[in-house]
Amino acid sequence: MNKALLAQAANEARGLAMDAVHKCSSGHLGLPLGAADIGAVLFGETLQCNPAEPKWLNRDRFILSAGHGSMFIYSWLHLSGYDLSLDELTKFRVLGSHTPGHPESFETVGVECTTGPLGQGIGNAVGFALSGKMAAAKYNTADHKILDNHIFALAGDGCLQEGVAREAVAFAAHNHLDNLIVLFDSNDVTLDAMAKVTQSEDTQALYTALGWDAVTIDGHDLDAIKAAIEKAKSDNNGKPKIIIAKTTIAKGIPEVAGTAKGHGEGGAKFVDAAKKGLGIPEGTHFYVSPEVTAYFADLKAKRVAAHAEWNKTFTAWAAANADKAAELKAAREGKLNAEDLLKAIPEYPAEGKAATRNSGGEILNKIAAVVPNLITGSADLFGSTKNYITGGGDFSATNPTGRNIWFGIREHAMGAICNGIAYDGLFLASGATFLVFADYCRPSIRLAALSKLPVVYIFTHDSVGVGEDGPTHQPVETVSGLRVIPNLDVIRPGDAEEAAAAFAAAISRPDGPTLLALSRQDLPHQGSASAAARREGTLKGGYVLVKETAPLEAIVIATGSEVQWAVEGAKGKPGVRVVSLPCFEIFDRQSAEYRESVLPAACTKRIAIEAGVSGLWWKYVGTQGQIIGIDRFGLSAPGNTVFKQLGITAEAVAKALA
Repeated sequence: MNKALLAQAANEARGLAMDAVHKCSSGHLGLPLGAADIGAVLFGETLQCNPAEPKWLNRDRFILSAGHGSMFIYSWLHLSGYDLSLDELTKFRVLGSHTPGHPESFETVGVECTTGPLGQGIGNAVGFALSGKMAAAKYNTADHKILDNHIFALAGDGCLQEGVAREAVAFAAHNHLDNLIVLFDSNDVTLDAMAKVTQSEDTQALYTALGWDAVTIDGHDLDAIKAAIEKAKSDNNGKPKIIIAKTTIAKGIPEVAGTAKGHGEGGAKFVDAAKKGLGIPEGTHFYVSPEVTAYFADLKAKRVAAHAEWNKTFTAWAAANADKAAELKAAREGKLNAEDLLKAIPEYPAEGKAATRNSGGEILNKIAAVVPNLITGSADLFGSTKNYITGGGDFSATNPTGRNIWFGIREHAMGAICNGIAYDGLFLASGATFLVFADYCRPSIRLAALSKLPVVYIFTHDSVGVGEDGPTHQPVETVSGLRVIPNLDVIRPGDAEEAAAAFAAAISRPDGPTLLALSRQDLPHQGSASAAARREGTLKGGYVLVKETAPLEAIVIATGSEVQWAVEGAKGKPGVRVVSLPCFEIFDRQSAEYRESVLPAACTKRIAIEAGVSGLWWKYVGTQGQIIGIDRFGLSAPGNTVFKQLGITAEAVAKALA
């Protein structure tokens, strides 16, 4: 290790961060300066990567959980030779640049996942580690090891304090994810004050008790950093690793170093003197020396060569394992078709009834049989959410190919871990809980939508039909609250055929997450339209379920369990059309012509019925319409009693049509 040159690179990375934050008068200097020595060893020595091929399958993954310190990753990506120019660094936080305020996976080459909300990156890293363990067990053979990478996450006190991280690290230890290495930038400072104001735990003892390997080092000692990382990478002992690196926040700016003022841009006004103290030529901006440039150019060439050697192994593996290679290729490409998936699901009888959570479980298993990289998990509710893949096995340290993940009572970590799996791109992740607990994982759902991740949420007990569990478990506002998240498809199917199409749409969607809101109570199969029509209509988000047999006078619109009452309430009224609208978002993406064919503008007498808050329905019923909804919390009583008490009935529909 060329310590002198890496120390110089660390100081120049500090200078890049200072210049970027100073230029835009915003950002966070503390971590990029304090953790620069960690970056020098990681990116300049130990990280298995190829900047010329950022998505190399066997690369080490690096996640900046403390995403506010984004100039850390931008500086090191640039120095390492990724496609991130110096000009982009000068545009830090500028509209249209590839250096946004917090790292975003879809904006910057080399950024593995979108981070910023603290703790999310830790959860994402656990998801990457799970995916890595599963992929290695699934694809490596005795003759060819194509996967042996590690997952690194750089985190601060803020990340580790967040509840999502605490959930995720417990999960990681229990499942022996020893390919996970957390680098803790332990500078004893949070944004408002010194860390001792809000925490007093012994981090090393805490993580050791959880089942992690924990070591404390001087985070500015290059030898110590390298030794700790190399040991962490070589110890396949069943324990995830945390390297507690004691650092000085904002190191290099004496006026704020080691204080809460060093966290943000407070030190920017001192950068000229600070850069001089770091050995950066006076009067220069965004300076990278020829020596550091040459060092990383040489390192990049070595990394390209190492990747080429790995490619030889991969080619030999693919030749010897054609089926595995084809499966891996299909998984990485992620091209699924909803209509094709529906062919694997037999039609349901025209008569009969079933809770959509039950039919959903059957449907998931049919799809899992033809989509081998589909995995699923539940927050301690497999028995209720019904999303267990029969014969798929349980994921564990002793069975890493298991397709069922037992998350425990950790909804938020479940969401963040599923995001990490989706970022990795080898498996299709789905997670389940009761719909009312969506709020426990909403930040992760929001980030999945922002980052266009194909995660599937199988959330059951979708309404006041939950019944006796009462208002704490009856999600009257939850579906509407989720519908307002951009790029999240929320599908609430009204029977088993709609559920079939909902699962097919969700699992085949490549550019964003889908939430399936499924019933606990039985729903009748809607035989007033063919199974094919219900499936096709659901794939379009909404459709005419019952066509009027006389001139159109009124339209009743419903979703989920309330479709049955819309149909019942419209019986005997030949001029009434019933529209099932299981997914607002998909329906709104259809052509204007299709939407007009379902909801013609000329018909202004419209009634919507849903067992939830009414606010979002006005865009479909218009100012002359009527909404039968629940703008209050629920009741503790049997489900049918609650529906009747709150006016969600066929009689209410008939009365509105009168």
